[in-house]
Amino acid sequence: MIYQLYVRSFADADGDGVGDLDGIAERLDHIASLGVDGIWLNPCYPSPNRDGGYDVADYTVIDPRYGGMPAFERLRQAAHARGLKLLMDLVPNHCSADHPWFKEALAAAPDSPARARFIFRDGRGPDGSQPPNNWRSVFGGPAWTRVAGAGGRPGQWYLHSFDPSQPDFDWRNPEVAGMFDQVLRTWFDRGIDGFRIDVAYAMVKHQDLPDLDDPDGENPYTWNQPGVHEIFRRWRDIADSYDRDLALVGEVWLPPAEAATYISAGELHQVFNFNLLQQPFEPEAFRSAIADAIEAQDHADAAGVTAWTLGSHDVHRAVTRYGLTDPEVLRTTDINAIRTRARGTVDLELGIARARAAVLLLLALPGSAYLYQGEELALPEVQDLPDDARQDPIWNRSGYTEHGRDGSRVPLPWRVGERGFGFSDTRTAAGDARTVARPWLPQPAWFADFAIDVQEGDPHSTLAFYRRALRERRNLDPAAPLDWISTGRSDAVAFRRGNYTCVTVFDGPPLDAPGDWGEPVISSGGTARGATTTWYRMR
Repeated sequence: MIYQLYVRSFADADGDGVGDLDGIAERLDHIASLGVDGIWLNPCYPSPNRDGGYDVADYTVIDPRYGGMPAFERLRQAAHARGLKLLMDLVPNHCSADHPWFKEALAAAPDSPARARFIFRDGRGPDGSQPPNNWRSVFGGPAWTRVAGAGGRPGQWYLHSFDPSQPDFDWRNPEVAGMFDQVLRTWFDRGIDGFRIDVAYAMVKHQDLPDLDDPDGENPYTWNQPGVHEIFRRWRDIADSYDRDLALVGEVWLPPAEAATYISAGELHQVFNFNLLQQPFEPEAFRSAIADAIEAQDHADAAGVTAWTLGSHDVHRAVTRYGLTDPEVLRTTDINAIRTRARGTVDLELGIARARAAVLLLLALPGSAYLYQGEELALPEVQDLPDDARQDPIWNRSGYTEHGRDGSRVPLPWRVGERGFGFSDTRTAAGDARTVARPWLPQPAWFADFAIDVQEGDPHSTLAFYRRALRERRNLDPAAPLDWISTGRSDAVAFRRGNYTCVTVFDGPPLDAPGDWGEPVISSGGTARGATTTWYRMR
């Protein structure tokens, strides 16, 4: 079980309104008390922060705004002292436009070695004024930007699958591969325990960069291309050269059968299964998503494991997704956004009950599990951020029609009655009072209902539920296969793993459990409308 930390929004130790590594180190006991095995840090490298740190200007150090390398050393030591593994985020598809390599490329001539590290092409048309192809950015708008040529005249175009501030590397260039080999070794030598790899399936593009029949549809030429698996075999060799357990975890938004190939022998250790996250809270949808993932892993004879999750910094929080009763029209061509970032009216009680039921089901599945910060508090999505506070590039790239991902990144509420709900430390290291800045994203007043100090004293809180669930999960045999059980009801799903049986009622009255399931050991609770998961254990 890994706890995902959006560094800017977990805890702020220096009072500047932005989370940092010392803030995490000082509050590691909260994470450790959950019973997780490790933490994953979202990018905290030097960055102009045009896309939440996923525009990296230097892969080899920690940004001073997060405490620099001294804070990294303190966090690593504090995590390891508590038995927690430490995973970093690696962003290999693209870098920041402020990266020295890209600055060098802009100053260099077409066809130069500096430009060959990226995907520069001449434009189409007699004066090259049209982009090299009709690809669209994931964040909206064209995927190409033109740069100035000799004498200031318009020159070539460069590819950016996301924001113009994030030029794509050309992974067919050996210099790119060599640079990232060194990045892995640098951080492994510093004692980290692995990497979560951003958009791991999209690093290699179709060599011909062909036009799309439908530029507003899916772009298969940017992902799962020949050559991407070779990169991971190379990285696995590096990881295996160390005399300790290291993990390579891939973010792969592909169907289960294709995603499973990334955990073939000699490649990644884990691959995220996002199919379950994208499903509505319905029994057949959940069962099919789980069955498809397990079948795909068995069929691929995978050596690694599936990493399950219901949330991340890129999707709306589960409470809001599952409690949505009156969705708004979402103006986007991004299929993933339609599935995971819908907005509208939310039944909060229903959303919380469903989110708790869903995560207890997830924790019974074979494989690894990832928890995004704030899920243990049942935090809903902040849908009503002021427009002038939004910082996600999706907001402006979409022409201010898609609100983006800021609502899942709002700083956590720690203590009621304090500025910023205790997100920023109001005392210096010497114990002196300090004036703290406002959190980098505004927190709504209703965050008080979900604050950690409020939930700490409530045995029925979602925080207490997570602690019980993760403690019970440690009794599961990780090697036990999943065997489906018929419940005789269309609104319920049940399966057995070892001496545990997990049953989820999606919508309806409680299920009468047969005696051979054993005694109930934990339940998610629920509402009169169902939405309850219960674990039974045979003694």
